[in-house]
Amino acid sequence: MHCVNPPGSWVFSGNRNWSGLICLALLSISGSFAKVPAVEKGLELVPEAYRMAFSEQIQLAGDKAVVWTTAMEKAPEDHRSAVAFLIANMPETDLKSLTSEFLLKNVQLAYDSRYATPWAKAVPLELFFDQVLPYASINERRDDWRNDFMNRFLPMVRQLKSADEAVQKLNIEVFKTLNVKYHATKRQKPDQSPYESTESGFASCTGLSILLIDACRSVGIPARFVGTPSWTTVRGNHSWVEVFTDQWRFVGACEPSRLDETWFLDNASKANETNPMNRIYATSFRKTGANFPLIWNRDLKSVPSYDVTRWYTQRRTLKINTGIESTGQILQMKQDGRIVAHLVINDGQKLDLAGGRTYQWTLMDKQGNAKGQGSLSMPDQGSTDLRLP
Repeated sequence: MHCVNPPGSWVFSGNRNWSGLICLALLSISGSFAKVPAVEKGLELVPEAYRMAFSEQIQLAGDKAVVWTTAMEKAPEDHRSAVAFLIANMPETDLKSLTSEFLLKNVQLAYDSRYATPWAKAVPLELFFDQVLPYASINERRDDWRNDFMNRFLPMVRQLKSADEAVQKLNIEVFKTLNVKYHATKRQKPDQSPYESTESGFASCTGLSILLIDACRSVGIPARFVGTPSWTTVRGNHSWVEVFTDQWRFVGACEPSRLDETWFLDNASKANETNPMNRIYATSFRKTGANFPLIWNRDLKSVPSYDVTRWYTQRRTLKINTGIESTGQILQMKQDGRIVAHLVINDGQKLDLAGGRTYQWTLMDKQGNAKGQGSLSMPDQGSTDLRLP
């Protein structure tokens, strides 16, 4: 392959961007020139949206670069975006330790669960990629859990009418099935992987949250790890789970209750967003530029996160008023480009959103075609209305 421009002089735009990135990636794999054709072929299959990030990742992977470009070659065409997303965003330690077989199996099973129920199939692709596809939540050991969990838990929830019902059932049955109980000291470590927790029989709130998240993901429900390094009201930190049904909702792992009703809600409502140690964070697999503060491993900076403090401290109600045209269509709400709600609308519905924030809304038909859009600002106090045609 001929590199037209020297390193450092590429202009990253359009096709020139991709040509330059291929050259940079190939030249960065020191001592592996015999593998360059295989690497180049895999790189050319990366969807454009992930090309730059993917190329940067295989530079970090070093001698393992061929593993990830080979994964792109082996992936079915309709799975390439998912595979590229995971590789483009995975931590450096995973780039150097995981296998293409592990990743491809994980993606195939995630898609299997996506098409197993109507409510899993309705999950927006953006959320499916970021909070169903991932094989891990934080820094836990990378276990191959998805097939096992899917076989155990999908039959329990397949016939349920909604993801909301499925989460509540899983939060009871998962811990019974796996025989794992809460204990703050009998667990071996806080950040236990699923099988470390089942082998121990005990887990802290962190380990329990990881188990519930993986169980939800195994049946196609978006789920993410949430927590605070330190409460402002009592001593200590805490971890829990957010699941996406029609919007992000929270639940304590191994604490059977309705969504958004937990013992720690009062503590969470008093979080302090002016102090990083007292904020509330939600994890993301997609890189965000911010790190989740792991209280058990303060030096590790490889878990991306969002600050969701205001969703707990200044939650406000949005009342949706619909007309004939919008009833039965889909309303999607975004904040800073991220989906925070996605639901089939009927008149009189309500959403809980963080106050003092601006949201973008899109009204879509069931095929995803936009029928209207706009923005709204949630007040710091009180509720507000969204009127649709």
